[in-house]
Amino acid sequence: MNKRPQHDLFQNSQRLVYDDAVDLTLQSLLAYGPQHDHWAVAWSGGKDSSATLTLIVHLIEVGRLPRPKTLSVFYADTRQELPPLAAAATEVMEGLKRRGNWIRTEIVRAPLDKRFLVYILGRGVPPPNNNTLRWCTRQIKVDPMAAAVERRLAELELPENETVLMITGVRQGESAIRDRRIEMSCGKDGAECGQGWYQKILPEAKGIRGRIATLAPLLHWRVCNVWDWLKIYAPSEDYGGWATRVIADAYGGDEAEEINARTGCIGCPLASQEKALETILLNPDWAYLSPLLGLKPLYRELREPRHRLRKAGVEVLKDGSIGKNPQRMGPLTFEARLMGLSRVLEIQAACNEAAERLGRPRIDILNAEEEARIRELIDLGTWPDGWDGDEPTADIPLNLIFPDGSVQPLLV
Repeated sequence: MNKRPQHDLFQNSQRLVYDDAVDLTLQSLLAYGPQHDHWAVAWSGGKDSSATLTLIVHLIEVGRLPRPKTLSVFYADTRQELPPLAAAATEVMEGLKRRGNWIRTEIVRAPLDKRFLVYILGRGVPPPNNNTLRWCTRQIKVDPMAAAVERRLAELELPENETVLMITGVRQGESAIRDRRIEMSCGKDGAECGQGWYQKILPEAKGIRGRIATLAPLLHWRVCNVWDWLKIYAPSEDYGGWATRVIADAYGGDEAEEINARTGCIGCPLASQEKALETILLNPDWAYLSPLLGLKPLYRELREPRHRLRKAGVEVLKDGSIGKNPQRMGPLTFEARLMGLSRVLEIQAACNEAAERLGRPRIDILNAEEEARIRELIDLGTWPDGWDGDEPTADIPLNLIFPDGSVQPLLV
């Protein structure tokens, strides 16, 4: 493979305005990278993990960072990604393939029955919320990623005392909860503050426990550093020619730093506002995706009592104990699932009709295989565990039953 000449971003004539941030990143990678023959990157397609991935490859290509024997890149595809991020991820993966077989890229998805829309519309589990039913992140991102890493570890057949270095895009400031965890962890195993989040404390996933160490080399980066890399440097042929400018579209284009929107799934039920999608729609190139604004209202509607079943009395659990919420709301009715399926397909069709007309990228949040599986699960009469479908709908008034089994009759 013919490699194009690249400028070294550490040469005086090419130094970035955030030299100190990049220098610290390089220091952390030089300190801990050589301890591991095999590296891996958990890549969401968002701004931080994309900056981490492309910067590391650049540093290796210009000779500032020793190349590991292998670099495994795991792209977490939730099937609900914002279109600019999905488009950018596809192009970045093409760039990775062109750099040789020492980089292995894998698209990581949840099993068919556990994908976001199949789980809701096929199995009938209500859309997630922030209070009692936040199932989505672990199911469509964390668990599939852990399984993919476990498979890769098995393929590598590492000696018993050797670990893989898992590189993440974690930064301080992204989440207050995450920051508190970082503050407690950044000094473990001899790591110094500012030198990245390196630790040998391992993920909870059984198959990879004890077999990886993690490093967050952009831990100290500010969001302005991230945008400078993604919008100015990384897209330049001198720094790798990465398709990262389009990532800024998902965060507000030239105003991305000021907006500082967080991204997640399209119509995320856990977010109070659809800020990322609304920001994208302000860009004329992506305005044709406006029908996607109908997803969040749909998910909210599906959580309403009229679309769900309710336990009618005291619930006896598998261990013989009495459930604490005897009249809890539960799964979606079949009618609600079919309604939701129809609405999603209509939204997707409207976007793709406009895409064909305008010559823009199509979206694919529900493909033919997933639609067929949803209809099959409905035809099979599938209910979540603990439900049989004979329960009343949740909008029917019932006598009030308390956790101790006492009953307050319905007042008429």
